[in-house]
Amino acid sequence: MNKQARLRIEVKNFIRFMLQEMKPKGPLLTPFNVVAGVCILCGLVILVIRLAKGLGAVTNLSQAYPWGIWIGFDVITGVAFAGGAYVITFVVYICKVEKYHPIVRATVLNGFLAYLFYACALVFDVGRPWNMINPLIGNSFGYNSIMFLIAWHFTLYIITEFFEFSPVIAEWLGWERVRKFLHSLTIGAVIFGITLSTLHQSGLGALFLLAKSKLHPLWYSEFIPILFFVSSIYAGLAMIIVEGTISHRVFKDQIDPTKHASFEEIVIGLGKGAAFTTLVYFFLKVLIFIHGKHWLLLHDFWGFWYLVEVICFVLIPCIIFFIAVKRRNIRSIRVATMLALIGIILNRLNVSIIAFNYNIADKYYPSWEEIMVTLMIIFAEIIAFRWVVNRMPVLRENH
Repeated sequence: MNKQARLRIEVKNFIRFMLQEMKPKGPLLTPFNVVAGVCILCGLVILVIRLAKGLGAVTNLSQAYPWGIWIGFDVITGVAFAGGAYVITFVVYICKVEKYHPIVRATVLNGFLAYLFYACALVFDVGRPWNMINPLIGNSFGYNSIMFLIAWHFTLYIITEFFEFSPVIAEWLGWERVRKFLHSLTIGAVIFGITLSTLHQSGLGALFLLAKSKLHPLWYSEFIPILFFVSSIYAGLAMIIVEGTISHRVFKDQIDPTKHASFEEIVIGLGKGAAFTTLVYFFLKVLIFIHGKHWLLLHDFWGFWYLVEVICFVLIPCIIFFIAVKRRNIRSIRVATMLALIGIILNRLNVSIIAFNYNIADKYYPSWEEIMVTLMIIFAEIIAFRWVVNRMPVLRENH
């Protein structure tokens, strides 16, 4: 058999394999699939209307509030939740802590999909989507703009995470030589990815340095880039605990029983990291508060709201983390995790929406269309994650 005929057979086998893998695995009419399908369908219809008639047709955005929930939650909050990828790759590949190696692939996949789908949210939010290229080429912003830096960091990090995950794709396809080559690039990709992550996590906070007159003083600080970076660490760790807990229940048939047992030790280790990082974040918040002499700002609604965020969703989960780790209580660690994630959502929404333009009467409230598109993005990401895990060796050993 000549090379051309062999190649033709290999192409046919590859096409047959891909068509087989595209078939759904498991029942279609499940409650989750029905809800997800309705949200995705409605979201797509809304996006068609948005692209045809503009942002004003489906959003409550205005000149005073050019950034809404598509930026405040989908991007600024979502990127913090995806921070677990750079934290775990640093711990495993740079610090050589093999204990966390079983969760690397799932964490990197979650981070890659999060960035990919949140980049789509950015496209929807831009008034003229075809101008999305402008920040990348420095047009209208300039090469010294924070937007220029974030755009490049964002783009390069998506590519880098794809390379970090690409050995899994090669295993799935049975391309052993390709897998070995891609695996040899892992350390370089991890170092580059960690560098990019530390820059754009803090860069998102740096965007608000320009809004001193608009952002409430309790949330504005020259150190907001550092706060965003530190909070992304424990947000990422907390998200790994949530994602890992759900995965170990939904995909339990794919996971080796010994890994089920070791996951509790991983959760305790992640909880310990989250405890110390949350403590550092709380210390920075207190230091900034005292240094800024903000005592007089606590007498009104904004002061009460600030205390709710810092005490209920930073200090309390920090204390629970430390107690739960000391007592090795997995359930309490998960409780602290949920409180910490709520705190991250609250903080990012306070900075980007709630406490932004706090001194004007015309407040922004997301329309139901904006909320539906956000749900569409979340469900689409979950479905993509499930599709990959059910087919590629993410949680299971390759066969």
